[in-house]
Amino acid sequence: MLLSARYVLPVSAPFIENGAVLVRDGLIVEVGLRDELKARYPDEEERDFGQAALMPGFVDLHTHLEYAVFRGMVDDAPYSQWKLQVMRKESALDAEDWAVSAELGATEAVRSGITTIADITDSGASVGAASAAGLRGVIYREVATMDRSQVERALADALDDVERWQQAVSDRIEVGLAPHSPYSCHPKLFEAVAQTATERGLPVAMHLAGSKDEHDFVKYGSSLLGQDYREASGWSGIGWLPTGVSPVRYVYQWGILEVPRMLAVHCVHLDEGDVGILAKTRTAVAYCPRCNLKLGMGIAPLQELMDAGVLVGIGTDSPASNSTMDFFDEMRIGLLVQRGLAGEARFYPAERFVRMATLEGARALGLDHLVGSLEAGKRADIVAVDLSRSHQVPTQDPYGAVVHTANQDDVLLTMIDGAVVFDRSAADAEAFAGLVGRADRVQAKLRNWSGA
Repeated sequence: MLLSARYVLPVSAPFIENGAVLVRDGLIVEVGLRDELKARYPDEEERDFGQAALMPGFVDLHTHLEYAVFRGMVDDAPYSQWKLQVMRKESALDAEDWAVSAELGATEAVRSGITTIADITDSGASVGAASAAGLRGVIYREVATMDRSQVERALADALDDVERWQQAVSDRIEVGLAPHSPYSCHPKLFEAVAQTATERGLPVAMHLAGSKDEHDFVKYGSSLLGQDYREASGWSGIGWLPTGVSPVRYVYQWGILEVPRMLAVHCVHLDEGDVGILAKTRTAVAYCPRCNLKLGMGIAPLQELMDAGVLVGIGTDSPASNSTMDFFDEMRIGLLVQRGLAGEARFYPAERFVRMATLEGARALGLDHLVGSLEAGKRADIVAVDLSRSHQVPTQDPYGAVVHTANQDDVLLTMIDGAVVFDRSAADAEAFAGLVGRADRVQAKLRNWSGA
């Protein structure tokens, strides 16, 4: 099939005006000018998207698909309060509810142009939902305990799930481990995960240095999050002494950052020397700007991270914290807040954030040999984005139009491995309405939950 549009954005090369992409057997065969490709392949079926951009699918470097039904349930609360309220509401849901929520999350992902995910899950609901939606990426089994006596059991349970999930996922999905965070894991758990992941070749992700409360709990021994979270988790009787160091330096001493293909999520509150540790250990960072802003977590020091050579991609986090999985909003707000911080001294172009959203996210997951750019030989993970609306035309810069004027409703088509997983022109409205109805019933449980 020949996909053509006003603009083709390979990401790894300059954009092509009036371009096309030839796709066969799940692979990108050739990228170039539409007229030249049509002349070479006159019998090839063509789909012309007109005033649109063809680009690589987005790589969502941090998400929780299973939290889709929490959208709007805990709004207008700072991170620590938000986290505790979400934890308490979780007990209202059963396995079927989590499955519906993850299905909604996966559906929103592909409708938003996301083709690759790095999903952290406790329930495992993402496994079936991501596979059914055709998504690519890594699903990390979350593991946590502050109780030293439970470390071995917690990791064994997690590894049982990893092995089971590896048999259940599609061949596009890898399974890894995710020690939750410095405020929810005993240091021996970090050590055990690091050793096991290295031995088994498992990718690892963790939430790190995301909030001021987390930073203060680790360094100074006291914060709302550290105290109330441990109580809610049943660990209030376990002592905690201030470490005197930042969350990054704290987990570094337990070896977790030394794991190959290590992904740190957020990295907002970094002390002097932390960026150097992340760079030295080749830890990739998931930048989640909207979540960080909405929950009052702060703003990641993107300039320092990039200047040190840290690989940074973009994540949406989840509809629970971010309301939507709109990657266009994520790029736009992430770009604008960094421009506001840096001023003219470091003026990030829109193209830089499209690259972060695609190729650099793929590199962070070790998947850039497969996806992240439109190049011959790579898998055909492609999205078509409408740029024809009144607020988008005329334009001479397709990267600027994608970042500054588009949103998830402008996604016309999402393709993964050459298979169309979402086509706005042929979307099944009845099936989507049915899914929304099921999700509404699940959310009603959350609204009516008494806390018992």
